[in-house]
Amino acid sequence: MWKLKIAEGHGPWLYSLNNFVGRQIWELDPEAGTPEEREEVRKVQENFTKNRFRYKPNGNLLMRMQLIKENQIDLSIPPMRLGEKEEVTYEAVTTVVRKAVRLTRAIQAKDGHWPAENAGPLFFTPPLIMVLYFIGTLNIALTPEHKLELLRYITNHQNEDGGWGFHIEGHNTMLGTTLSYISMRILGVGPDDKAVAAGRKWILDCGGATYSQSWGKCFLSVLGLYEWSGCNPLPPEYWLFLSFLPMHPDKMWCYCRTIYMPMSYLYDKISGTHY
Repeated sequence: MWKLKIAEGHGPWLYSLNNFVGRQIWELDPEAGTPEEREEVRKVQENFTKNRFRYKPNGNLLMRMQLIKENQIDLSIPPMRLGEKEEVTYEAVTTVVRKAVRLTRAIQAKDGHWPAENAGPLFFTPPLIMVLYFIGTLNIALTPEHKLELLRYITNHQNEDGGWGFHIEGHNTMLGTTLSYISMRILGVGPDDKAVAAGRKWILDCGGATYSQSWGKCFLSVLGLYEWSGCNPLPPEYWLFLSFLPMHPDKMWCYCRTIYMPMSYLYDKISGTHY
């Protein structure tokens, strides 16, 4: 069973300036939990998959189950529901607030912060998988259990018509579909798998992977699936702009800067300027 580790990380490759406060790491512990708890986790996973087209966010249910058990906060206060024409009484408001405060306390981590998953964007996970693949460490960094959960995440957020969006609530995009499709293939899923086949059909029906936006084309080129000449130019000089200019990188979304800077580095190497 997967366990959430809070404020831990005293390994040789990790360092912290605040004693790892706020750090969240999921680790697999085969011996964790009782048979009943493991069965509950299995049911939660199956229920989310069954209803994935209706409810996209997962609600952090596995994390909540673990923290509620650890914190031992009494959550037995019955819900208070009022009809549309019922009077809002002091007792009703007090009960609702008390119930909300107890739940908030119950899902607080031991170091004081409230853990949460940042998995809405669908352009986080595929680049990680691709980078591990083309630097040759995929099977070193990822155990079979990690791969299983990555595939569960990707397939759970596939839209009904076979594609993937820019984020879990979004309509299909060529970028999201191309990145997710390639990730599944890298993780060992065969071409005849139902999810893979549906994703491939959507890509082909919509013109092909080369209709992907600039981020997707860059990853396709790194993997040798697309010519570098087809990628948009991102000269390194862009990062030397003065801050008062309207197109300065400081004015971009932080995730865009994180992606465009290495793309500029690659453009420099490919174009031969070599700053």
